[in-house]
Amino acid sequence: MIEINHINKYFAHQHVLKDINLKLDQGQCVAFVGPNGCGKTTLMKTILGLVTPQSGAVLVDGKNVATNPESRKRIGFMQQNSNFPENMSVRDVFKTLVSVRGYQGELDMELYEAYGIGQFAGKRTGALSGGMRQKVNAALAFLFNPDILILDEPTASLDPLSANILKEKIKKEKGKLVFVTSHILSELNGLATHIIFMEEGRIMFYKPVNELLKETGTQTTNDAVIDLLKQNS
Repeated sequence: MIEINHINKYFAHQHVLKDINLKLDQGQCVAFVGPNGCGKTTLMKTILGLVTPQSGAVLVDGKNVATNPESRKRIGFMQQNSNFPENMSVRDVFKTLVSVRGYQGELDMELYEAYGIGQFAGKRTGALSGGMRQKVNAALAFLFNPDILILDEPTASLDPLSANILKEKIKKEKGKLVFVTSHILSELNGLATHIIFMEEGRIMFYKPVNELLKETGTQTTNDAVIDLLKQNS
């Protein structure tokens, strides 16, 4: 579904992504793991077409996202820090996005309803708490039934119950390609099917979770990743 071929990205003289090559398929839930500044978010934004690399290409079903912007409509993005027009109401944010997309299919309102967003839909986005903004973020990412979901620190600012609702929603998205970043490794247990570990702009390993568990002799994704980090420290 997605091929990433020889991606290199520089910000000034900083080499942020170093010859990234990946092939990712439907049905995978891929967790990006790595220290702050390793390039996870930049890689995600490159897949979205929000960051232009100096070399290489991102292909969605064989089409370059840089020259085929329509492919971005297949991607739902939940960024860590939302950026809504602060004077616009939550209700108008949803209405505007539906109008701009011209989406004709059935909207996925599951998270909208589970989070009770209708109860604060009249509020200006600038008046929302961090948790409310994250709930809106999550509902918007799933709204148009995308084939690909990119979720950057999705449970940040969410209370435990709301975080669990989101995790259960992600688990339901079988058949889709899901990317997740999280600093809380325990949240990946039972969620991720594959792990990508990045460090200093490079892919250090990309493996199925069941393979990692077998290699490390551990029982959870959290323990497997920690074990590998200790081995490579």
